[in-house]
Amino acid sequence: MTTETTETLTVADRCDRCGAQAYVRVQLPSGELFFCAHHARAHSEAFSSVATHVQDETDRLLAEHGAGSAARG
Repeated sequence: MTTETTETLTVADRCDRCGAQAYVRVQLPSGELFFCAHHARAHSEAFSSVATHVQDETDRLLAEHGAGSAARG
């Protein structure tokens, strides 16, 4: 039986590719991978066909870091 983890990702969860904060958890039949937003986009084609679940919290980037907010000044 596979248990699906949906707990919110924390600052301790790191991208398996580059070590940045992970915002995407990809569950596979053999385990799980963590990705930053950049690497999740870069590798989404590869994992989407084999993933059993994808937990995408990239929308938190807007709330936490103001990404995409209006230019200052």
